[in-house]
Amino acid sequence: MRNQAWLISWLIVVLSAALSQAWAQAPDLEFRAPPAADDPTTPAVMRDLAERLLPVYQEADSDRYLANLSALQMVAGDYAAADVSRQQLRERRRSTDAGRPVGRAAIFDMYAHAKTIEAENRVAFPQAFNRAFDEAVPRLNDHDAYVVTRWLEAAPGGFREALQALLDQQRAKDNIGQSEAVGLIWAYLAFSAYRSFAPLVDALVAEDDDRRYTIRDDVLIKASGGISIAVMVIRAKNPSKALPTLLKFAGDDTQDSAKECAAHGYIGVVAYSRGARTSLHTAVPYQREGDDARAVIDWIVKQPWSDGRVGMYGEGYSGYSAWAAASHLPGALKAIATFGATAPGINFPMAGSIFQNAAYRWSLYMSTAKESVEKSYSDDAMWRELDQKWYLSGRPYRDLGRLHDQPNPIFIRWLNHPSYDLYWRKSNPLPVQFARINIPVLTIAGYFSVSEPGALYYFTEHYRYNPHADHTLLVGPYDDGVIQRNPSAVLQGYRVDSAALIDVRELQYQWFDHVFKGSATPPLLTDRINYEVMGANEWRHAASLAAMAGDSLRFYLDPTVSRDGRRLMRHKPAKEVFALQTVNIADRTDAGWMPPAELISKALAGHNSITFVSEPLSKPTDVSGVFSARLDFTVNKMDMDLNIMLYERLASGDYICLFNPAYEFRASYAQDRVNRHLIRAGERQQLSVKPERIVSRRLQAGSRLVMVLGINKRPDREINYGTGNDVSEESIADGKIPLKVRWYSDSYIEIPVPGSNAVRR
Repeated sequence: MRNQAWLISWLIVVLSAALSQAWAQAPDLEFRAPPAADDPTTPAVMRDLAERLLPVYQEADSDRYLANLSALQMVAGDYAAADVSRQQLRERRRSTDAGRPVGRAAIFDMYAHAKTIEAENRVAFPQAFNRAFDEAVPRLNDHDAYVVTRWLEAAPGGFREALQALLDQQRAKDNIGQSEAVGLIWAYLAFSAYRSFAPLVDALVAEDDDRRYTIRDDVLIKASGGISIAVMVIRAKNPSKALPTLLKFAGDDTQDSAKECAAHGYIGVVAYSRGARTSLHTAVPYQREGDDARAVIDWIVKQPWSDGRVGMYGEGYSGYSAWAAASHLPGALKAIATFGATAPGINFPMAGSIFQNAAYRWSLYMSTAKESVEKSYSDDAMWRELDQKWYLSGRPYRDLGRLHDQPNPIFIRWLNHPSYDLYWRKSNPLPVQFARINIPVLTIAGYFSVSEPGALYYFTEHYRYNPHADHTLLVGPYDDGVIQRNPSAVLQGYRVDSAALIDVRELQYQWFDHVFKGSATPPLLTDRINYEVMGANEWRHAASLAAMAGDSLRFYLDPTVSRDGRRLMRHKPAKEVFALQTVNIADRTDAGWMPPAELISKALAGHNSITFVSEPLSKPTDVSGVFSARLDFTVNKMDMDLNIMLYERLASGDYICLFNPAYEFRASYAQDRVNRHLIRAGERQQLSVKPERIVSRRLQAGSRLVMVLGINKRPDREINYGTGNDVSEESIADGKIPLKVRWYSDSYIEIPVPGSNAVRR
């Protein structure tokens, strides 16, 4: 089952579309919310609400009227009438949708018809639903059937969560507005429908797949060193011609990707990393993926169903594998599309040269027999407990595996390479390899994605060494899960612009269709960089990062404390001043602290940080591009780990993240990730910073720009005690003397603002 967050997002979109402004003056209905979504009284309460709403429901938009009417009829128990309403809605949409199913609407078509069959033929619901499924899905083409079954396979839990949230909002009220009532009806209908047919779906989908596809999950391909690579192949039965292949090189067991490719008119192939599915062989991530992917590609093009062309795609590790394959230049590889591809040594296992505990967890999973670690790998609570156990112990970072009683040689090997040395550089394409990658590349990234720095690394390095590269970047208000569940209408408390609510997965296939089938370039991908301006609700397009921001605004860090805190000033203070920041690196009273998950908040939860706030903006200001900073400081240590966050503080007082998570970096590697340059303790010095993060947002008039500058010290990260020695070998004993920094008023941050080169759409 897929991540359930997208279900709530979808339901919010549905409810927004369902509500009518025509009811603004309509009287409220008496209503007391039942205690819980699955309480025994809930069906009767919701049926009563639907029955009272039906006689007074009005709507000028015919499509919306029929959709909402059918929902009211189903919850009221009149399924035959609902079936007729759904049929009328399909007839109205047939001309505009060319007979295609209306995506998620097809689910309710099927449910209404099944309930009608159940009532009229007096058969059990499972039998009725099987018949409704058989009447609807087998007649669809592969793509449409995949869309419908993908929605059918959603678990009811997400819909229950959405319904419960609406009931809780209504709890203290005795009445409900008619628009809100329709929204609640939809939420209840979705939960009720999915709960009823969920036990039936797997068998029905498997039967339909068997009709459509030839599935082989027993293929073994020999790679270097005598290792076998396990491969799954899914292709449509009886194709009229050989087809291009889309390949994903995965670190875990998955079938959905291959089937989705087959449903879109390609051969779908998933290859599994060394050790997965085949043996107890210890795999070493980021070492052989390029060679292994090339072996799989060589096998593919020899098959009778292959037309000799292969595209690769994936996110995270799979995205990295696509780049690793491209660097080996296999002739049959014609395109790659990635979301947030991992760049070893850049954004994993360390980010900003700071190692992360998640790297220990993941490398243990990748290098150990999956059966023995798969259950524990998903146990977030267990890993948080390990984080705090290590943090409270004060032991060196290298002891993390000992505390878990599972030493991890791969993790220790990584710790032995804290800089971006040859070990890491050989994992990524080398400059000469970037220069030779001339195939089309699509990179998708998110402002709220942990993996964005890796995506931008590949994009910038590709153009650095190959100025004529065919590489397209799309970036929007997305997190790392967007490629699995598509954009959320509400992401971690932040309401995403409607323009950004695109089908990212479908866009990727449209791009592949352009490359392999000669279809038109997707309209969103009209230039090298395509980005959504948050708050402006529009996409813009630019030829380069520099073209996104033809100008910049410089704000100096004024340590003078005013009513609103320390200030960001457009002009350097006439008198030089500094802010003193003191952090006790050995303190462990904050063992339970973690960064807030929400992207919008009423107050900043500062942690070992200082905050600078600008004056209110006199007019709306677009911020688009990569920000930079120059920090002027004196510190009593030879190194320190820093983080920077930027916010818009609305006139209402709410804070909105411009990106997330915070940009973290080790001072000694900030200007040279290959060679470490220690800080000169006790001397005044400057540090220039240019994060690998894109920001794009329209700041409102009256808003303030907020910068938070912090010292990194948290349980899920390596801790830099500032001795200048190997950080992974430092312990709490090295932190007896608190870190003290003077931040001088010569420090500044430069915010990118667009010139005339960015095209609006």
